[in-house]
Amino acid sequence: MKIIKRNGTEVVFDITKIISAITKANNADDSSKELSREQIVRIAASVEQKCSSINRASSVEEIQDMVEQKIMEQGAFKVAKRYIKYRYNRTLVRRANTTDNQILSLIECNNEEVKQENSNKNPTVNSVQRDYMAGEVSKDISKRLLLPKEIVKAHEEGIIHFHDMDYYAQHMHNCDLVNLEDMLQNGTVISGTLIEKPHSFSTACNIATQIIAQVASSQYGGQSISLAHLAPFVQVSRNKIRKDVLREVEELHGELDEEVISNIVERRLREEIKRGVQIIQYQVVTLMTTNGQAPFVTVFMYLNEAKNATERRDLAMIIEETLRQRYEGVKNEAGVWITPAFPKLIYVLEEDNIEKGSEYYYLTELAAKCTAKRLVPDYISEKKMKELKEGNCFPVMGCRSCLSPWKDENGNYKFYGRFNQGVVTINLVDVALSSGGDVDKFWEIFDKRLELCYDALMCRHERLKGTLSDAAPILWQYGAISRLKKGEPIDKLLYGGYSSISLGYAGLCECVKYMTGKSHTDPSATPFAIKIMEHMNEACERWKKETNIGFGIYGTPLESTTYRFAKCLQKRFGIIEGVTDRNYITNSYHVHVTEDIDAFTKLSFESKFQALSTGGAISYIEVPNMQQNIEAVLDVIKFIYDNIMYAELNTKSDYCQVCGFDGEIQIVTDEDGKLVWECPHCHNRDQSKMNVARRTCGYIGTQYWNQGRTQEIKDRVMHL
Repeated sequence: MKIIKRNGTEVVFDITKIISAITKANNADDSSKELSREQIVRIAASVEQKCSSINRASSVEEIQDMVEQKIMEQGAFKVAKRYIKYRYNRTLVRRANTTDNQILSLIECNNEEVKQENSNKNPTVNSVQRDYMAGEVSKDISKRLLLPKEIVKAHEEGIIHFHDMDYYAQHMHNCDLVNLEDMLQNGTVISGTLIEKPHSFSTACNIATQIIAQVASSQYGGQSISLAHLAPFVQVSRNKIRKDVLREVEELHGELDEEVISNIVERRLREEIKRGVQIIQYQVVTLMTTNGQAPFVTVFMYLNEAKNATERRDLAMIIEETLRQRYEGVKNEAGVWITPAFPKLIYVLEEDNIEKGSEYYYLTELAAKCTAKRLVPDYISEKKMKELKEGNCFPVMGCRSCLSPWKDENGNYKFYGRFNQGVVTINLVDVALSSGGDVDKFWEIFDKRLELCYDALMCRHERLKGTLSDAAPILWQYGAISRLKKGEPIDKLLYGGYSSISLGYAGLCECVKYMTGKSHTDPSATPFAIKIMEHMNEACERWKKETNIGFGIYGTPLESTTYRFAKCLQKRFGIIEGVTDRNYITNSYHVHVTEDIDAFTKLSFESKFQALSTGGAISYIEVPNMQQNIEAVLDVIKFIYDNIMYAELNTKSDYCQVCGFDGEIQIVTDEDGKLVWECPHCHNRDQSKMNVARRTCGYIGTQYWNQGRTQEIKDRVMHL
């Protein structure tokens, strides 16, 4: 059995340390020894048993809380008082410098919590360690100096989650829709170098990857680009290639008819499109930004964004090549084709590609094959999105953050060049448990917690307010978001709904289960779940009117926080069956991963909540290996088009480097009770010698997960 020390390192549980600590507290005053040796040993054994029963590594703080409780249960109140005083004094000593041990444990790769915090960051790499070290300093400064004490306390207790506190000290925002069209058509500046409008498709792709890298290094969230912004450069290359072919014919003193010339041009053009798409795929996978990871970039594939028929056909060629290359995958260091995490792909379902016999149905068939093998693309229904977004269809930012429709001074909708200021998430499970099941008390506590979230979100807003465009020139001065002047504050972009700011929520499923005794999928409990969602929307609308800031409800993609929230709930309320008895809580409005429900019912049910998650949401279904049943995948895709705005299919895509097994790597329990990944063929458990890809919060993760998220992955049932 393991425990997690305060600096994040994982060590073997040692009962003698508990016995020693209680003995010291007991013997500190000879006149008031209240515990016998036998009682002390029994207390320590009871704590050991409790730690063993929760099926995860307990923290030192949790163990000390257990010790306090057990001492008081023995009636040894003076001993308990001395023990509490000792803990308090040690806390004061630690506060003298809160970061040294944490940073040292990061450098030595001993910090288990941080090692598994982000499933796309390798904590052994210097650049990642540097980012984590900076993050620890930022969190320390934020907690001690920048954030109000009540927000820090609520965050640490798991009542709310103040996302990305490790970047809060800097004037940075979350995610955005990159205005690639403006940057390519009108030029941009990268690292002080003027980049003019490209003269070929491949050059445009190369510039796009440089923009992606620069943007990723200037913010902490995801970014999205559209292939439609690259499509005009296909015609540029076509014209250029045609001139080259005609010149070659002339130099050879030959004559070719127009059809032959056109065929040569199109063949060479296809090769250039292949090279350009390859540039994007391989550059994104191999680029490492300043925070030590590949850029969190989403590529949007939407035929109806094309401005004319020729551009639409050219865009279709780019989409086709993108899907083909992603289907193939990328080679790992052993030369084996595997599933990359990035770029994330989103494919829009529309009239011209959803029905058999439609012009671009072949693209949807290719997308289905790619999804079955490589987990992407994900799917947006143009029809459903237009119903919810004032007749618009546009990309989400990162894995799900979604802008509200906004019009410029000329009444034109604008989406590219807009961004999200940040996220604070409310723990709905904690609201329910704090109410004790009393409905009136629930709404009272809920309102207080929402106001706490509002205060925290306004801290994020105020932190960005006054930021000068010089802080991130690629974003604010050179077109990714805007073209402000040097030295100009970004403030005007923070108001009027131009940018969004997100109220996240987590654990709707467990919240409703505790308050009603039923799953929120039960028709008798669903209205309560809907009412909770409507209540958050009402709060956001009120805040929006009061501040002129674009508040929105966000279906939080908890990654490591799903585990942190669960631990906090267990600490505050104990183990409650169906509510806190697992080491994770459910993302946003999702149906619990263990619930027996079919794919179509799940998507239909969750579509109700996507309509209420105005700031972003995504649904998924778990499916087995579907590579031999693409027709079934196409049936699901058609259902998505007709029923839900944004959804994805989760399958498995693994590889064991020891024996070459390319089936599903399994999750098993080791001798310490810890969940680990194991090849079912050769029983390899060395994570450095296997490739595992799982979608955990919208993005695909490839660097493994904490124990809570790993248990959640293990518990998932099939929906198809």
